[in-house]
Amino acid sequence: MNLRVVVLCRLALRNVRRQARRSLLTASAMVIGLALLVFSRGLADGAHEDWIEAGVRLGKGHVTVQSPRFKVSGAIEDHLSSLQHAGVVAALGRPDIARDVLVSAPRVEVPALANTPSAAVPVAVIGVDPSAEPAFATLDEKLVEGRYLTADDRLHAYVGTKLAERLDLRLNSRLVLTAQDVAGEIAGQLVRVTGIFRMGIPEIDEVLVHIPLRTAQEWLGLRDGITSYAIVLESSRTVDRVIRGLDAALHDGSDNVAVLGWTESMPDLYAAVKVDDYGDYIFHGILFAIVALAIVNTILMSVLYRTREFGVLRALGLTKGHTAGLVFLEGLLLTAVSGLVGMVLGVAVTWGIFRNGLDFSFLLENDLTAAGVVIDPVLVPEFRVMQLVQSIGFIVVIGLAASLYPAYRATRIDVAESMKFEA
Repeated sequence: MNLRVVVLCRLALRNVRRQARRSLLTASAMVIGLALLVFSRGLADGAHEDWIEAGVRLGKGHVTVQSPRFKVSGAIEDHLSSLQHAGVVAALGRPDIARDVLVSAPRVEVPALANTPSAAVPVAVIGVDPSAEPAFATLDEKLVEGRYLTADDRLHAYVGTKLAERLDLRLNSRLVLTAQDVAGEIAGQLVRVTGIFRMGIPEIDEVLVHIPLRTAQEWLGLRDGITSYAIVLESSRTVDRVIRGLDAALHDGSDNVAVLGWTESMPDLYAAVKVDDYGDYIFHGILFAIVALAIVNTILMSVLYRTREFGVLRALGLTKGHTAGLVFLEGLLLTAVSGLVGMVLGVAVTWGIFRNGLDFSFLLENDLTAAGVVIDPVLVPEFRVMQLVQSIGFIVVIGLAASLYPAYRATRIDVAESMKFEA
């Protein structure tokens, strides 16, 4: 290493140690700033993951396989055939795909009209596999009366409390579902209420009806066809990898099958997560600005109070570049040490105290909902290696940028004038 660099490093270290109180104040600002950053990012990422998990389980999964026309039309004729259904099942069994899949479920989704002697209202009917659906969604856990669907059920329905009120339904009440079948004919299906749920979201409690998959297929003339295959993954971070794998396995040069991520199939949820992310960015920007001002203030004051010292060093042979480098190294040293300590402190506090989650339920009187999803009030932090690396990188960049102006000021010191200052 160049001897001058070694000397400058030793001088920087000596100056940091000599001004211990000032250095400690600056380091504390950076340590607290980075610790808060690690805590807030861990909490935000954990909240987003829980939010996404709740949304995809209630909706269409992390990944959805369907006809490319079905997303636009929602029409039953734009369904996946029996052969395509079998192809999806085979693709999900591939080792490179199966390792990321937590649970998958076939669906038949159709808009319909629900009729009883009391009223007739539009509903969203979903034919589900009763043996697979409980592991996929959480709707069976929202039971108010009765039970969820079972594999032996045929003419049964699981409805929301709001819909039950509008149609005057009770357990074992009958209702007729009317929809357009695959041939374009109006078809009716008589079902009996086997269970009533309350999700806490009016848009769901008023319109959603679950019936057995086999019943929906027979009613609509689909045979073994489905409208979509919903897939929940171990983590939202593996969505792109699974989509690539399914694309390679299912596409034979035609456009008969579309593989969609949750950001495409549930744009409202994606938009809500992004808006929340932007709010986090604003908070972190303010935090960085406070840290940067603390660094600028400390190092600049250090330069102004050491005018005679810098004059002596210049008289002994240090160039303007060396002087600037010395001040810059002091900022770099403070930033590096503070960044490391702040990251360790942030991880230790977040994981040591809040690893089981931070419960905000005491602030809420009712369920908190957003984008049609009930948000869990218990936020569990989640750490990512890239997140920690980025946090340290941001603090280092802020620290280095904040050291530039004080370094520049150090180069403007006049040697002759500086000798007039008392030591």
